[in-house]
Amino acid sequence: MPFPKLSSLKNKHILALIGNIVIAGFGILTIALLARVMSKDDMGVYFFFFIVYNLADAIRNGLLTTATIKFYAGAAPERAQAVLGSVWYLALGLTVAMLLINLGAVPFMHTIDNDEVVIVIQWFGLTVLSSLPFNITFWIMVADEDYVSILWLRLVNSGSTITCFAVLALLHKASLFNVLFANFATNCVTSIICMVMGYSKVNLLFKRTKEVVAELFAFGKFSLSSTVSSYFLGAANGFIVNGMLGAAALAVFSIPNRLMEIVEIPLRSFTGTGMSAMATAYNNNNMYHLTFVSKKYSGMLTLVFIPVAIITFFCADLGIWILGGKQYLGTAAPNILRLMMFVAILYPIDRFNGITLDIINQPKINVYKVIIMGAVNIVVALVAISLLKNVYGVVIATFSTTIAGLLFGYHHLRKHLKYTIKDILGLGYVELRNFFNERILKKPPVNPPVQ
Repeated sequence: MPFPKLSSLKNKHILALIGNIVIAGFGILTIALLARVMSKDDMGVYFFFFIVYNLADAIRNGLLTTATIKFYAGAAPERAQAVLGSVWYLALGLTVAMLLINLGAVPFMHTIDNDEVVIVIQWFGLTVLSSLPFNITFWIMVADEDYVSILWLRLVNSGSTITCFAVLALLHKASLFNVLFANFATNCVTSIICMVMGYSKVNLLFKRTKEVVAELFAFGKFSLSSTVSSYFLGAANGFIVNGMLGAAALAVFSIPNRLMEIVEIPLRSFTGTGMSAMATAYNNNNMYHLTFVSKKYSGMLTLVFIPVAIITFFCADLGIWILGGKQYLGTAAPNILRLMMFVAILYPIDRFNGITLDIINQPKINVYKVIIMGAVNIVVALVAISLLKNVYGVVIATFSTTIAGLLFGYHHLRKHLKYTIKDILGLGYVELRNFFNERILKKPPVNPPVQ
């Protein structure tokens, strides 16, 4: 049974954007709700758990997201079945390995005098398992560019989660245990829907082949390294803040970072649609179109982020109050948001550099890039926090890390593709003007500059 049709929404970019707005909106509502009924220390533990869980999720996504899209998009039917069966095989194996690691830590839980670690041991394995079918379904739907179904699934998952949290808050039962149990339960509901309705393609598990499994793993191990290292850049900051300044400081740092969804929404939308378009172009040996997509999306987003950063500078206090309440207004949270938004202007080019390197079969370069970024991030964060004794040190580390990654990726990508920063911004400007002319003024598009 298919999801309801949204016939008026035919543009894949708009659908992807709406889907990411939905998930980000529910995420912001969730944090806004919990921040008002939980203490800073409990919120810090909550954020710490999801840092660890998301790191594990990044391992699974890193190994298989790009590999699924690259080898499944546009493939012949028999080949496509073998790819999806092999994806399920690898995803299950990795998830079972994580469960075994979690179970191995359970006997030692009573000896640990750290709330953050105890919560991770209690809920890590269950949460990783509950999200597996939904994750695989998402990879498949991105490759198929089925953004309508992605939107409905996100509504089911996020809508049920925020509803459960709201009920817990009204009943004054929003403890860490109850909140994490509700998250687990709603993940299970979404994953069961994916399997029962046939969206997860779990029935293709037996169509796997040793050759395709090996091919996916050979490619995925490099994108795994880059994805996990990329995520660890942010996760490391959370671990460092929690370890050096405490759980309450982690909450102060995490609140403005959640508001960075302002930039992550379009980044995820455009990287998702751009990745599938670039993979199809590469598989058809159309390097011109691949380069065009990479430049177009990174250029458009860079130009859009500039006014967003300016607006955020003046509205940071309002944003922090909306998300975290008045208890976070007297902290460093508003200034962290202001500074991080200006750093985010550099994100689109850096993000698309990394994705493009993966698509053109240069994942090793991406791995080196992220290793360099990780080293810069950890060293600068440790030194800056030690000297400043506050969370502003993380902002300094983030800026240094972004500059290092952007320059390294840009230098190596230019060895394979013909483009410059000037090309990126020029094409981005033309495409933004075309979008405004066509959608708002109903005028014909302007031809992009010759590349």
